[in-house]
Amino acid sequence: MADIIKKATREGFGEEIVALGEKNKNIYIVDVDIAKSCKSTAFGNAYPKQHVNVGIAEQNAAGIAAGLATTGKIPFVVTYAVFGSLRMCEMIRQEICYPNLNVKIACSHGGVTPANDGASHQAIEDMGVLRTIPNMTIVMPADYISAKKLTAAVAEKHGPCYIRFTRDAIPVIYEEDTVFEIGKAHLVKDGQDVAIIANGDTVRLAITAAEELAKEGITAKVLDMHTIKPLDVDAVKDCIEHIGKIITVEDHNILNGLGSAVCEVVAEMGKGKVKRIGIRDQFGESAPYERLLAKNGITVEDIVATAKKL
Repeated sequence: MADIIKKATREGFGEEIVALGEKNKNIYIVDVDIAKSCKSTAFGNAYPKQHVNVGIAEQNAAGIAAGLATTGKIPFVVTYAVFGSLRMCEMIRQEICYPNLNVKIACSHGGVTPANDGASHQAIEDMGVLRTIPNMTIVMPADYISAKKLTAAVAEKHGPCYIRFTRDAIPVIYEEDTVFEIGKAHLVKDGQDVAIIANGDTVRLAITAAEELAKEGITAKVLDMHTIKPLDVDAVKDCIEHIGKIITVEDHNILNGLGSAVCEVVAEMGKGKVKRIGIRDQFGESAPYERLLAKNGITVEDIVATAKKL
């Protein structure tokens, strides 16, 4: 992958939401005073009448967004993942998901990409917590291109949605014309010996791991499971029926995230093997992003070694 272009997925969101706001005046942003970090400043400058800054008040932001949704608006609450999931959790449940309102929660700084900001800002449990709430859709794009495409898809889909972005720049892996559908895994690479199901910033690692395995005669199927809920159950079943072995890779606690969702499907099938790679049920710390991934065994080398043992 020579001459790799790197961009944070939050940048894709920031650009796409401006384009969406021009086409649809019902799209609003509810900011919690961190627009610069979440890449929503350009939207606010372009469409001030569609932009509300509530200050550092995430719970109020959820309530305001719910109110906007009852009037036919399509509000995006924009904040950090750790705040948009945990600090807002009760409001998301009671005010957004229970009445099934058309509110979007768009969060930067997912997983350990906040890096040197430390454990307080690293959202390792956000998708797992929100996955348990009825009516919620959960999406995590793998790169800048898919972030743009999936942001547009989330805006079109009616109902509560949580979309998670990276702080750090990651490789752009998709072409501009790639098509993504909420609830449908994207096939990145086909293979017969092992299936690697990843999402978000770890898809790049899965691709490289598949390339390394191919050098040793092991063909790996790579799926970008950008939607954790609703999970593409058929894609998981197909992997078990035709391959029998799955590795899940995620920048999230291995409890109740992508790995858990896949294991639930496989357990009900009563056959096949799954190995989970992700944050090992421990808090992060202040350290460079790649070092934090490595500390949790989320590396190309770990994926390759796991595939060989499975």
